Amino acid sequence: MGSIKETMIKATTVAEMAARRGWIPLRLRELWGARELVGFLAWRDLHVRYRQTVIGFLWAVVQPLFTMVVFSVVFGHLAQLGSEGLPYPLFAYAALVPWQFFVYCVTQSGSSLLANQGLITKVYFPRLVLPLANLFGSYVDLAAGVAVL
Repeated sequence: MGSIKETMIKATTVAEMAARRGWIPLRLRELWGARELVGFLAWRDLHVRYRQTVIGFLWAVVQPLFTMVVFSVVFGHLAQLGSEGLPYPLFAYAALVPWQFFVYCVTQSGSSLLANQGLITKVYFPRLVLPLANLFGSYVDLAAGVAVL
């Protein structure tokens, strides 16, 4: 009979992991299975974002409006850039709403992986869930900006 150490060594399996080359498959079926997690994380982000601010939902409207004022003064009056017949504040606001949505999605999606590092290392779930939750959470800001537009 072998010793306990030899038995333990024989029972151990070795799994070798290597980085994949090329595009990583999205595994949409697995992502669909985690749709409730996406919804919960999006709700959590919205709850934290709007619950802990003084002006709450109004921030989604105020931020593009202030940026529009700055753009109107700098580019509309000082630089005298044309807006093809539209009032320059409306012209600037129509471009700023989707742009701020895009910028917010990109910055928050990247930082969501860092912010939820503890969750990623403890539980297995599709990693695409975290950026998607931020994307769905930022649709509220986009809807508010479009409603004002």
